[in-house]
Order: sequence, then structure tokens, then C-alpha cells
Amino acid sequence: MPAVLRRLLADLLEKGLVDAVLTPRPAPGGGNLAQALVDKPALLADADPVAPVMPVQSARILSALTAGGAPYRLAAVLKACEVRAAVELAKLKQVDLGRVVLIGIDCLGTYEPNDYAALVAAGQDPTAHALAAAAAGAVTPLAGAAFREACQMCEQPIAEGCALSVALLGGGGQALVSGAAELLEVLGYPEAPEPAGRAVAVAALVAERTATRDCMLGEVRARVHDMDGLLAEFGRCIRCYNCMTACPICYCKECVFRSATFDHAPAAYEGWLHRHGALRLPADTLLFHLTRLNHMSASCVGCGVCSSACPNDLPVAQLFRAVGREVQALFDYHPGRSLSDELPLAVFREDELGDVAR
Repeated sequence: MPAVLRRLLADLLEKGLVDAVLTPRPAPGGGNLAQALVDKPALLADADPVAPVMPVQSARILSALTAGGAPYRLAAVLKACEVRAAVELAKLKQVDLGRVVLIGIDCLGTYEPNDYAALVAAGQDPTAHALAAAAAGAVTPLAGAAFREACQMCEQPIAEGCALSVALLGGGGQALVSGAAELLEVLGYPEAPEPAGRAVAVAALVAERTATRDCMLGEVRARVHDMDGLLAEFGRCIRCYNCMTACPICYCKECVFRSATFDHAPAAYEGWLHRHGALRLPADTLLFHLTRLNHMSASCVGCGVCSSACPNDLPVAQLFRAVGREVQALFDYHPGRSLSDELPLAVFREDELGDVAR
């Protein structure tokens, strides 16, 4: 199966449809993967676009490669949440999709990078297991291992709206390539019917993930329903900014939390100390997370890299997903679904406030 996908990427290069391909390849030292920009088909021999690991949210890489206009035609192999993040960033003018061929692959779950490396070191083949399970219509981790929490509750594992899509789930071991007719014609790929078991497999996976999501987010709401609950959840935050750095939607080139605004003078700490008697340090941790929520909750795609990046294992992804769902439902907005869906906070309609306006 990986060989078929490598052939697709090589065909895109050899037929002159793109100048370079963004796809996962083994990282230096082995045991893990990293996104790589490749312009020579021979260097795709070890590419593994299906690998169940996401060491970085690739929409951020796509932003770095295309913001302001890409000088080349690029094909990017992305998981479903990475596609959604890329679409959101395109609306925010942080990704230029004009010269990008998005290739979406069914997401077969992802392990934390360290867990993935440990599985490989133990002689396991996570990609082979993922493909075998997908062929049978399932998405399951290796025995004794677990997918990232964000994957466990991701009810959108299928990439949509891409120039090319590669269907793996429920295909009986076949990879179904579909997409723009003009691309398929140049590639010489015939149109093929969807495998009979795919719709059933996808529906079962979505139902399972939705139930897990509702359970996980219900537990979050039960814990966090007031300010004390929020303070308890973020009590171990050291304001390292890892979650912000990893998040694809936090794109600001200048952040207020990395400015002099929060470089407090010693006298300020003294004043707060005298006022309260005790002062939690580092300061402003809850304000940091609330500000991030205010900025990006409408566009949160639930990729979970914020939790993966946290050194203290805070449930950042669960908290942000819980708030994000409420905000998105308020505006009937589905982040990353389509470029034609307008960002809710960038659009004003006279009747949008309803009873509040009256």
C-alpha cells in the first residue's frame, strides 16, 4: 500500500503537475517521521504518508511554505485535521492554496511521537497494522498502545474538499484515489467505484468517535463549570507557550504574551503580593489560555497538538474542544469544511444578534 501512494506522489512530479511534494519521511536517526519537501521522485522511496503519527501540525508548515504566495507548485499530503486547519488558515490569509494540490488521506489514528518511536523500537510496524485494520474496516491501535486523545474523539477522520483524496478505510486493502477529473486524467488514473464496505466502515467509526467525544467533553464540562474549575485545570501551567507554538490556528506574528505587556516590573509583583498575601507564579497563566480561546475557538479543528506539546500533560485539547464546539454551534460554523464558509467573526449581519438586538 505505501508503494501505491509513493507512486502517486512520484507521478505528480514526473508528469509536471507539481514542482515539489510535502510528505512524511523517516526522521534522522530513525524511529519517527518528519514532513519533508521533495522534488526528486527517487527520494520518495522511503516516504510514509500513512504513518499513524503527527509530530507537527502540517498546516503550520504549509503556511511557512506558501504565505504570501508559493514560488512553486506544491502537493501536500495531509491528514484530515491538517486539511481543515489549512483551510482555516487560507481564510485567514496565512496559507495560499492557489498553487497547492491538497492530498487528503483517511486518518487511521495517530500515536504520540514518543509512543510511536517506542513501538518501532520494539519491532512493531504501526503503518502495516493501521493498513491491515483499515482494510478490514476498522481503525484500532496496536495491542497495549493507545491513540492520542484527540484522535479517540475525532469524528471527522475523512479528509474532504481536497484536489485528490486517498480512501483506505473499508477498501479491502485497496487504495482508492479520487478527486478533480482533470488531475486524474493527466495522471492516467481511472475513476473507480467506492468499495462496498466503505460507507458502513466510515459510519461505524464516526459513531464510535462521536460517542467517545461526547463522553470526554461531558467529563470536562462536569469538572469545569466555574472559575475555580478553570483554575484547577490550568493549575500546572508554566506558561511555556508550547500549546500556542504548536497550534496551527495561533498564527499571529506578534503575540501580546510575548511582548513587554507581560514583562512585569518587580514593583508590580510587590503590589500584587501586598494585595493578596500570596501570588501564584508564573503569573497570568489563566489569562493566557482565556485569551487564546477568545482568539481561536471558532476555528479550532480539534487536532490536539496543544495537549501533545504540553510538558505537564494538561488537557488543553479537551478544554479547547469543549469551548470550541459551543462557539461553533452558536454560529453554525464548521471549521475547515469549506473555503466558501465565511469566518463568523469576520462577518456582520444585521439580524445575527436576534433577541439581543431587540
